[in-house]
Amino acid sequence: MAYETRYCSHCANLLQWITAAEDGGDVARLRCPACGWTHWGNPTPVLAAVVEGNDGRVLLARNAQWQEGVFGLITGFMEAGESPEAGVCREVLEETGLRAKSLRLLCCSEFLRMNQVLIAYHVRVDGLPGNVRLSPELLEYRWQTPEESLCWPSGTGYALAEWIRQKGLEPRFGAFRPGQSPEPDPRKWPVRYWDQDPRFVVAPQLT
Repeated sequence: MAYETRYCSHCANLLQWITAAEDGGDVARLRCPACGWTHWGNPTPVLAAVVEGNDGRVLLARNAQWQEGVFGLITGFMEAGESPEAGVCREVLEETGLRAKSLRLLCCSEFLRMNQVLIAYHVRVDGLPGNVRLSPELLEYRWQTPEESLCWPSGTGYALAEWIRQKGLEPRFGAFRPGQSPEPDPRKWPVRYWDQDPRFVVAPQLT
């Protein structure tokens, strides 16, 4: 079921599409005609973890709402009052029962279809492969090597591909679900960091 914001959270009046002047010019947004409250519709920050065990394998899990055979990364929403780093460690612990011992940022990307921004980390965890204790949201899991892993060409699939690439391997892509294209979006893969983006200029070091 898709949800949409229809009423003002301040005065409960019905929102309307109203054009108003903003820093970037005139923009139409859902606004309250009574009190002026604006529904910005900002993207939601989602944390993703490429969970690597001591043997170098990655942990993938199947969400209870997904069809059989579909596995993905450990993900969750960042909560108020926590940093992305603390949030991804919390999510890994809650979803798998494993504690993070080190982590590093892999990449950040937009997920426009869900109005989300994905913040992906490479998370090394303690414990044996059999120590996984899944949360009720997840039905099953599997550990696999980078060579065995097939990346999906959307969302968190690019984070998995970047982890594999940093292992010195060429990632392989395949459709996440039947009927979807197995080809990665050239606008999103390979991952391009901001200092490789021609729209930005790397500032010189101060002397």
